[in-house]
Amino acid sequence: MGKKHANEANVDWQSISMKQYRVEPDTKVKLDNWDPNDKSQFDISKDDAAPLLAAMNTRLEELQELLYAEGKHKVLVVLQALDTGGKDGTIRHVFEGVNPAGVTVAPFGVPTAEELAHDYLWRVHKRTPGRGQMVIFNRSHYEDVLVVRVEGLVPEKVWKRRYAQINEFEQMLAEEGTTIVKFYLHIDLDEQKQRLQERLDDPSKQWKFAIGDLATRAKWPAYIDAYEAVLSKTSTTYAPWYVVPANRKWYRNLVISKVLIDTLERLEMSYPAPEEGLDKVVIV
Repeated sequence: MGKKHANEANVDWQSISMKQYRVEPDTKVKLDNWDPNDKSQFDISKDDAAPLLAAMNTRLEELQELLYAEGKHKVLVVLQALDTGGKDGTIRHVFEGVNPAGVTVAPFGVPTAEELAHDYLWRVHKRTPGRGQMVIFNRSHYEDVLVVRVEGLVPEKVWKRRYAQINEFEQMLAEEGTTIVKFYLHIDLDEQKQRLQERLDDPSKQWKFAIGDLATRAKWPAYIDAYEAVLSKTSTTYAPWYVVPANRKWYRNLVISKVLIDTLERLEMSYPAPEEGLDKVVIV
């Protein structure tokens, strides 16, 4: 695709396919084969991306309002990434303008004592969406086959069986009417270094920096192995993973927006029928 200029309305974004970022079921994923700098589907500049994202924000807002009004479907969005991958930024930019009455962000940090007293899916299940709702998981149940694996928090025989359990859990949600879409925000080691340095150098961002992040960074190969296993074993027809090139934040936002718009449009939603007799109503 040749270079387009979004501010001249030359980008036919409705027809662009995001299929190349979707992990097909039973695919063996090697993240070295996925370019975090890719921008092939929106071959534009960062400046041109802003008006394009604004147009996509408007469409996403319309679809989310329709989801809420119809009150029929449930949508679960899962965001996973290594440190500095951009989960918070994605939420801030992609979901700008959506109706807060119908969208909830569910962050998952270190489990509490109460959560640890239950099975690992307990704290997750109770935060899944109800009808008409969209819930965004900022981290998720996948921490229980990522962090626990790399940090050795549970025995290998325990985390290995969780892939099948997670697939069955998501299949149950899907069969009960939840549309699930999962995004891995893919950055490389150099980009993470730059983002960590920016946090360290900027007083307004230093609160985001934790010395423990460096210990996690030192385990980068182990975390990549863990993510490759997740993507290979848990991308399904009912809960697909998308590997999103995320070195360019603007491109990340466009890809995720387009996938979400496509996902919501496939639901073929409609507004509820209005109350009878509205044509006779006179407001005085």
